[in-house]
Amino acid sequence: MSSSHPTASKMSSQEASPAGSAAQSLPDSTGLRMLAVHAHPDDESSKGAAMMAAYVAAGAEVMVVTATGGEQGSLLNPAAGEIYACHRDLPGVRRMEMAEAAEALDIEHTWLGFADSGLPEGDPTPPLPFGSFATLPLEQVSAPLVRLVRKFRPHVILSYDEVGGYPHPDHIMSHKITVEAYHAAGDPTRYRDLGEAWTPQKLYYDRAFNPGRFEAIHNALLEAGYESPYEERLRAFRDGSISWMTEHEVTTKVPVGTFLEHRDRALRAHRTQVEPDGFFFATPNDFLRKVYPYDDYVLVESKVETELPEHDIFSGLR
Repeated sequence: MSSSHPTASKMSSQEASPAGSAAQSLPDSTGLRMLAVHAHPDDESSKGAAMMAAYVAAGAEVMVVTATGGEQGSLLNPAAGEIYACHRDLPGVRRMEMAEAAEALDIEHTWLGFADSGLPEGDPTPPLPFGSFATLPLEQVSAPLVRLVRKFRPHVILSYDEVGGYPHPDHIMSHKITVEAYHAAGDPTRYRDLGEAWTPQKLYYDRAFNPGRFEAIHNALLEAGYESPYEERLRAFRDGSISWMTEHEVTTKVPVGTFLEHRDRALRAHRTQVEPDGFFFATPNDFLRKVYPYDDYVLVESKVETELPEHDIFSGLR
């Protein structure tokens, strides 16, 4: 691809008009409830934000639970006005950003209240901070989530796969407590005194880093005569540089084309963590609406009958 071609971010909306598939609407979801479990503030906006906004619009109750305060998060946007406040009170800034993102998506939100473990770097890697989320016993960190599941009574729970989507200690622990709560919340003999038992019906893993999605968008950009920002990432998938990727097959592609702007507003709410012209905004929404207007998920367990592939997380529950 010649460097003289414009990049995807420079395309106009007229050059990539939305396809009919992007305009798919979800079935009425009134009375149904979804709980998404995330590790840090901003994870909810980079993984499934458009999907959640779409279900809110369809009438569902959607709650995000954030395990930690993101106190160890990197300051990735030096132009953010809050950057000085971050040095004084990073947890406070992240709470304000999270509140703004929740408002952009019109979702409910709650904190579990654990300390961010950070992403250890170095050789050898240093130990995680004492008492941080990923260092605590599973039952201790699962208990508040079990209590929340029994109170909110979600029909569907979503989180990360076994490697946390990527191998951050807090993401991996978020996976563990989600699986634990999914199985334990409906058992009245476990986690006694944490509310009346409630049995969620479906468990999903997020597949935001689905290689097939990147491949489809990459190929569409090249066919349209544009440079692709995904070349390096795809090369890493192919040559094994990203060795932690799990092999889960996408089972569920939720149409989210008309809600991509909700995702963008939520991402930009996390202004100290998300660069306004960074990777998440590399491809214009109108182009995504044409070539890949979906959020991808893996159905891990279901207590109701559903036919795969799905295009609705609540399939089988109506």
